[in-house]
Amino acid sequence: MTSPDHELGDTVSVRYEVQRLSIATGLPYDETVRRYEQAVPALDEARFAALAVGQPTWDDVRIATAPNAPHDFIRYWRGDFTWMLRAAGDEGRCVEYLMGNHVIAERMFRHDPGVLLHAPLRTTIHTDLRGVTRFSVDQPSTHFRSYGNRAITVVGIELDLKLATLLEHLDIPVPDALTTGRVPAHAG
Repeated sequence: MTSPDHELGDTVSVRYEVQRLSIATGLPYDETVRRYEQAVPALDEARFAALAVGQPTWDDVRIATAPNAPHDFIRYWRGDFTWMLRAAGDEGRCVEYLMGNHVIAERMFRHDPGVLLHAPLRTTIHTDLRGVTRFSVDQPSTHFRSYGNRAITVVGIELDLKLATLLEHLDIPVPDALTTGRVPAHAG
């Protein structure tokens, strides 16, 4: 069903620039993965499944989230396809994640539910062609700025800073791009 002011097939196309950050961790691959997974724990599915059975309030969700996100982020998904690609003779290693925090995401969702295209964040820990271990992520604010809403942009910049804090905790160098963000006047 379409709304009266939109025709079936109405398409909005937004072209924007994203900055991918690929940071040499200075650590061995397995150690980088270990530290990351310790700092960004997996979603406590049992806790949230039990919560979902009742009629939780937003405060209940927030309270349940806090201990699951000690560094502001939760791992919602993990995929390690290295073994499969090794079957093709590839030597690289890579594990990918969806990392975020639904309490933070809600602050954008209320303005545009479509932000869930970019929340949670997609990250990888991988080796490059020289065997150097890298942490890669698209800079959050570059995605969220594209929604043209100042409130969403502000949260995107806040996510940049939270990501910088996580990298500091992991002893991974922090790119300047994560700590120099500002909200441009034209950001909605």
